[in-house]
Amino acid sequence: MPDAELQTPAIVDARLADVGVSRERLRRRRLRGLALVLGVPTLFLWYRLVTGDPFNVFALPSIDPLMFMQILIVLAIVGSVLIMFVGGGRSPHVMYRPEQIETTIDDVKGIDVVKEEVVRSLNLFLAHKQFALDTGGTPRRGLLFEGAPGTGKTYLAKAMAREAGVPFLFVSATAFQSMYYGATARKIRSYFKALRKTARMEGGAIGFIEEIDAIAVARGGLSATPAPAALRATGLPAGCGGLTGLPAEYAVAPSTLVSPSMVSEGVGGVVNELLVQMQSFDEPTGWQKLHTRFADWANLYLPPHRQLSRPVPPVTNVLIIAATNRADNLDPALLRPGRFDRRLTFEAPGKAGRRELVDHFLSRKRHAPELDDEEQRDALAAATQGYTPVMIEHLFDEALVNAVRRGDLAMNRTDIERARLVEEVGLGQPVAYTAHETRLIATHEAGHATMAWLVAPERRLEVLTIVKRRDALGLLAHGDAEDVFTRSRTQMLHLIQIAFGGQCAEELFFGDVSTGPGGDLLYATNVAAQMVGACGMTDTLISYGAIQNSGFSDTNIVGRVLGDAEGRQRVEEILQQQKVVARGLLEANRHLVEALRDALLDRHELVGREITDVLEAARESGPAPATIDLRDGAPVG
Repeated sequence: MPDAELQTPAIVDARLADVGVSRERLRRRRLRGLALVLGVPTLFLWYRLVTGDPFNVFALPSIDPLMFMQILIVLAIVGSVLIMFVGGGRSPHVMYRPEQIETTIDDVKGIDVVKEEVVRSLNLFLAHKQFALDTGGTPRRGLLFEGAPGTGKTYLAKAMAREAGVPFLFVSATAFQSMYYGATARKIRSYFKALRKTARMEGGAIGFIEEIDAIAVARGGLSATPAPAALRATGLPAGCGGLTGLPAEYAVAPSTLVSPSMVSEGVGGVVNELLVQMQSFDEPTGWQKLHTRFADWANLYLPPHRQLSRPVPPVTNVLIIAATNRADNLDPALLRPGRFDRRLTFEAPGKAGRRELVDHFLSRKRHAPELDDEEQRDALAAATQGYTPVMIEHLFDEALVNAVRRGDLAMNRTDIERARLVEEVGLGQPVAYTAHETRLIATHEAGHATMAWLVAPERRLEVLTIVKRRDALGLLAHGDAEDVFTRSRTQMLHLIQIAFGGQCAEELFFGDVSTGPGGDLLYATNVAAQMVGACGMTDTLISYGAIQNSGFSDTNIVGRVLGDAEGRQRVEEILQQQKVVARGLLEANRHLVEALRDALLDRHELVGREITDVLEAARESGPAPATIDLRDGAPVG
């Protein structure tokens, strides 16, 4: 569904829904009970006062101090034992009232598809009686939030509790764990008991279990679950594209997905307790249990037509939300309907979602006027591909740190780019290059950037630097202007050509090759192997991913292709051909490489438009009448 068509449904008013009606009814019942409890003693005291025999509440019996101390010591010993026993099984949750939570649904940005489904589930929770009466359906009892860290799982759960207007019982799964055998299961029982009690008192309650995989890993014997039929039939991912995180790993999907099971004290019992509690929301209250026992006892003496009726357990309006980034390790019984009815996947937002996040965070942080430009914000959304909401907010915080460091309180685009470079690549390290190394690295990186500008003008040149960061002596950071999920054969060849730009520039200007292109060759080899072994972009349509039961079937796709003589030959041909193309292009545009090289030698680092400005200026001025041979510095014609 296009992003423009996504409209989050409105949340029903909790005060008018079943939750609000139940809460008001329970409030009036509590007021009547309080009036009864206070009224009876008050009438008794007034009766004693009117009859002339007032009740003296201060007439306490005399107690021997020695006897009192002995009783106190015994009570202290018994109390300490009871506290250790009862406290060990106490629920570790923290209850938040709606007014204590500041996050609202409107504050959740970048995950519109998930938010829409969550709002629908929330509406079913609020109007659970009406839904059951009108449709005969059963509202959702559990939602499982799965996704990478920082994608908004806990944030959205808090917003749900705020919008629902009901108590929010937060607990970390690790808080259930105990060193005493059986204490973990008791804590789980206590948590669900508190959840049901709160729901009966407030008309509803939302429970949130953070990192549920800490207590809900697959039990022994259930760790191997069948893979989806479509996955078993093909053994292929959804597409062969991407190449964002090369080298790419790939393996044929097995017929079963195996999750490691833990064999430790009480693991099976803990999972079993969790399964039982999630299936047993509608349990009788303590009064109903007493009523049932009395009815059972009395019915032993009564004829069938005079039997006493037993109370029906109340419908408890509870919604359980659990979050994890390891959903595949959970016990399969937890994921069936009736427990976790809906499994929602939180992914890194797309470009439209990132643009919403950029607008949202910049509205709260001081920034230069240049960042109010629509094109600048679109560029930021494009440059943060793969970022989660937390990562985007952290990026702006780091940019503010850079701004303060240079004496300003408002960040600009350069501050953001430098912060992004530090986050993704690492801090710049002052390294005393020799004069020859400086010229070599600048030429190498200029070759990459020139090649990218020539063959892939749709790509975004972000940072070009000769400052050492981690293992990179210099680098060109470039990416797709738009979110890309597939690539054509031409685009993949362009990626290989860009990778060869550095090596070809060294050969053209120095007549030699350094160790610098080692990482470039690794990247180019991975791309070529993907073309040969997975995407059918050469003279073979065989997928190397289908190879099984051979000496190299358990390696990634690159290993399978290079382990085959014919596949290796095809990869070699692609690489040799594209290097010839890259060298020819750079030879015809030496002046562009020279201009970019000189700019790097002068400024050491170019960001964004600074790269393209140098290249466009060099193109307008045309080839230089003479070039400089960097081996000896002598001009040649």
